Amino acid sequence: MLAVDPAGVKGLWLRARSGPVRDVVTQALPVARRIHPVIDDVALFGGVDLAATLAAGQLRRSMGILSGAEPLVLTMAERCPPALAARLSRWLDESGPCLVALDEGAEAEEVLAPALADRLGLFLDLGELAYSDIGALVLPAEQIAAARRRLAGVVLPAGALESLTTVALAMGIASLRAPLLALAVARALAAWRGEAVASDDTLRHSAELTLAHRGDLPEVAEDQDSAPPPPEPGEAEEPQTPQSDRIPDEILLEAVRAALPADLLARLAAGKAARAAKGSGGTGAARKGNHRGRPLPPRPGVPGSGKRIDLVATLRAAAPWQPLRRHAPDAVRLEIRASDLRLKRYQETSDRVLIFAVDASGSSALSRLAEAKGAIELLLAQAYARRDHVALIAFRGLAAELLLPPTRSLVQTKRRLSGLPGGGGTPLAAGLRMAFDLGLQTRARGMTPTIALLTDGRGNIALDGSANRVEAEADALRLSRLICAAAIPALVLDIASRPQAALQRLAASLGAAYVPLPRADAHRLSGVLQSALGA
Repeated sequence: MLAVDPAGVKGLWLRARSGPVRDVVTQALPVARRIHPVIDDVALFGGVDLAATLAAGQLRRSMGILSGAEPLVLTMAERCPPALAARLSRWLDESGPCLVALDEGAEAEEVLAPALADRLGLFLDLGELAYSDIGALVLPAEQIAAARRRLAGVVLPAGALESLTTVALAMGIASLRAPLLALAVARALAAWRGEAVASDDTLRHSAELTLAHRGDLPEVAEDQDSAPPPPEPGEAEEPQTPQSDRIPDEILLEAVRAALPADLLARLAAGKAARAAKGSGGTGAARKGNHRGRPLPPRPGVPGSGKRIDLVATLRAAAPWQPLRRHAPDAVRLEIRASDLRLKRYQETSDRVLIFAVDASGSSALSRLAEAKGAIELLLAQAYARRDHVALIAFRGLAAELLLPPTRSLVQTKRRLSGLPGGGGTPLAAGLRMAFDLGLQTRARGMTPTIALLTDGRGNIALDGSANRVEAEADALRLSRLICAAAIPALVLDIASRPQAALQRLAASLGAAYVPLPRADAHRLSGVLQSALGA
């Protein structure tokens, strides 16, 4: 479909790790040039050709990649920054023939930017395929040429757009591009099959290819009571309207549901949630962090305070002005002014620190402390592999204790966790206050804190150390509002034998997810933590 009508289909979101399977597919695609996520605006839109300008002594300009009419491949598309996604989206809307986005993301949150995912008609996941499953893949040039000639004469059945729009709405797809892209795919598929009028099977197939990966697919229960009641005796039945020739919407919807892999929606939804939490279309934190990441396009400025001059960008900015600045026709001196200076910039990334606040009181120790320890230990091993920092706070008795400041030492963390005793009261407010203070301290050092609270919800010790359950709950709610106002992400994991209403109120005040797990072992607890924290 991409080869038959690249301008109509717009492109392909190809999710696959680098390897021979992906190479077989990409080599067969109708693409010409590759770009990467850190490409600059000069390469995209054109600008001063610095080498040619300096060699010729007069201004020479280069053509940008987006000025051509060739299809493009975006490598490492899961790392595409929002600015580049916006530029490519505008290119696709105005003149771009098509784009193939190679998504190599291994984690759930590494997903293509929404602006691009909305504009690419097709999606393909090669994760479950082996090299022996596909073999050679060659697009037949003669058949594609014949399909292109038939494309303009393909007729879509009446009501096709209405049916596809209805199916998209039922799947929770808000974008109007989805049914339009489905129409383009249906037209290309009909041309490929030699159909003068797109058949019902062609419409079903196009809906599977374009709508399955986009929807939220809410569970649609069959409501037996929704059928109209039979007419009363003596009441005239309403005349039946004649059936239209278009395919029923229910058949289209079921076809799309059947085409969706079982775990695909969960991974895509997790990626959407992670992007929303981070406020960007790519991976990693885009805010100012504690170390440097990928280079960004240079900007004008004055060097100093760690800011360095980008020599190539500075020369490129100064080159167009040299004819005006030269006082003699034969002058060869290059004149650079302060307005020409360009500074190097880097994306600031943040190390993540997971702050575990663990309830070690008597009520929790009697029930779920052992499972909580096991779950944290399982998660700590994965955090260590990602080089995340981990901090451990235990609250019991009358106060909270920082057992482990932020560290990457897995051995030390396991030792402190295994020695965590249980018993005493539940100073929940004290645990929240220590987690809040630690979150602010780590953020001041450029890190990104996340609080994971594991408790059974029976807080009974106030901040002043008094055994007052009402005051303890009020203190916990007040601190939860402070954490929420500071925009520190959090998760409340209820490890009691039955869900606690107090913890539900606390989670709402925190703006955090509330997860009750009354009958979960350490592995399930670890899985929930990984999913909720984006691990």
